[in-house]
Amino acid sequence: MDRTAHLEQLEKLWAENWPEGLSRKLVYPSGEIPMTGYLRKWARETPDKACVIYYGAEMTFGQLDDYSDRFAAYLAGNGLEKGDRVAVFLPNCPQFLIAFYGILKLGCIHVPVNPLFKETEFIYEIQDSDPQAIVALDLLYGLVASTREQTGLDIILSTSLTDWLPENPSLPIPDLAQIPRQECPGSVDFMDTLKNETRPCPQVTLDLDETAALNYTGGTTGMPKGCEHTHRDMVYTAACGVSFALGEPGADDVMLTYLPVFWIAGEDAGLLAPIFSGVTEILMIRWDAGAVLQAIEKYRASIMYGLVDNMVELMEHPNAGTTDFSSLRETLVSSFVKKLNKEYRKRWKDLTGTTMRESSYGMTETHTLDTFTIGFQNDDRDLEARPVFVGLPMPGTRFMVVDFISGKPVPFNQEGEIIVQTPSLMKAYWKKPKETAMQINDGWLHTGDIGTIDERGFLSYLGRSKEMLKVKGMSVFPSEVESLLGRHPAISGSAVLGRTDAEKGEVPVAFIQLNPADAGQVSESDLRTWCKENMAGYKVPEIRLVDQLPLTATGKVLKEKLKEKL
Repeated sequence: MDRTAHLEQLEKLWAENWPEGLSRKLVYPSGEIPMTGYLRKWARETPDKACVIYYGAEMTFGQLDDYSDRFAAYLAGNGLEKGDRVAVFLPNCPQFLIAFYGILKLGCIHVPVNPLFKETEFIYEIQDSDPQAIVALDLLYGLVASTREQTGLDIILSTSLTDWLPENPSLPIPDLAQIPRQECPGSVDFMDTLKNETRPCPQVTLDLDETAALNYTGGTTGMPKGCEHTHRDMVYTAACGVSFALGEPGADDVMLTYLPVFWIAGEDAGLLAPIFSGVTEILMIRWDAGAVLQAIEKYRASIMYGLVDNMVELMEHPNAGTTDFSSLRETLVSSFVKKLNKEYRKRWKDLTGTTMRESSYGMTETHTLDTFTIGFQNDDRDLEARPVFVGLPMPGTRFMVVDFISGKPVPFNQEGEIIVQTPSLMKAYWKKPKETAMQINDGWLHTGDIGTIDERGFLSYLGRSKEMLKVKGMSVFPSEVESLLGRHPAISGSAVLGRTDAEKGEVPVAFIQLNPADAGQVSESDLRTWCKENMAGYKVPEIRLVDQLPLTATGKVLKEKLKEKL
């Protein structure tokens, strides 16, 4: 069957199996406008409503609008204009939202940088995206300052987690938030710019199809690539998330966010959804089971999204039984290491009174919200399918499962490659036209993910392609780790595979061949220390030295041979 006929069949199945009472159209309460327009709307209508609750400190919608105006004015006053990139090198904090919306208001391009990055990774992303300014955490400033010659950053602003924390936090704060503000010589104080900026926010016309962000993702070859996402991608994703994932939040809802907002799923949940829907967000620096339980009860959280692993930890926490969960009405999860199953769902229902359900399927290239599962939980209908059940496509989105080689649709219930067509599909990989052409064909993104579609049109996600690993929910691409290892002067070649691990899901294992002159001089311990200094912690592999990597006649590593050594 060709793609056209197959799609017609799928469209019919989707219509037949669409949940009763669920609209097939997206709702844009203020129209299909940039996210900055939604912020301004709530700042006019509910200026004094808490937008963010941060360990007891509050920032209202009016304040977020004002502060982001001031940041946009500061950037413009220092020569930045539409299309310029601005990097944000922060963990979860109110300053992240201020920077994000200030960048968008000026028509600049938001470049989130993973705060777990080490020097090599940081330099690569900054050199690749070429931002004119960066907002960095004071605890990360040393890395920014020491690499300034390589990155060429013109403007560096610094801020501290302590800048927003109240004197007496209402929830336990992580250790890094207890460190006093660090001196950052040569930087501009981010908070001072917000207090002292008096210039008006420039009136910039934003086209929905202009680039708004470069969201970096790993790839199957080489180093990470920047996904060009537009203002339209953001508002479409927000509309999908609010209507088909979060259960249409209302004025009294309170969302809980602890997923990192530099991550695309965290951006959707922590930066877009609250502003689109006008709800209050409890923002936490990082995951902490005890603090989350306190936050749910104290602030009457009604919506939360996280990993299945997190919910299991909550259920097993000694304070779970005495926590008041009566405010909670929506619990969304993503299955990474631990997968959603009937046991977890029943335990969670018994504890909280809510039904835990899978959030969605997606990836950075599509802004992540490509499918929905709401409406399929009766009698655990969704859990009868092969894990992980991810449901039907969002309105405007389509998917197919095709043969990896021929690209032709495969029969129902047969494994193949998931391909996606969606309004929020990235427009290109930044400065990488060849890689873009390889990934997108005739408007379809070839994900490299394995999935099946059953006879009702439901999609199940079975896993990433053979190369990609999931380490505690974080994507690790062997080719990226191999690329980084290749920068070590003693390494002549490497091959990275995954080893199953009960706690982390998978662990990267690097088989390394040294240069003849370095054999016996460089140890596995030396290499692991180097990796810890040059890679984010979740990417650091176990090291196994080999005399010779097995190669094909064309010089490719025979990874199947190495699997025997695992």
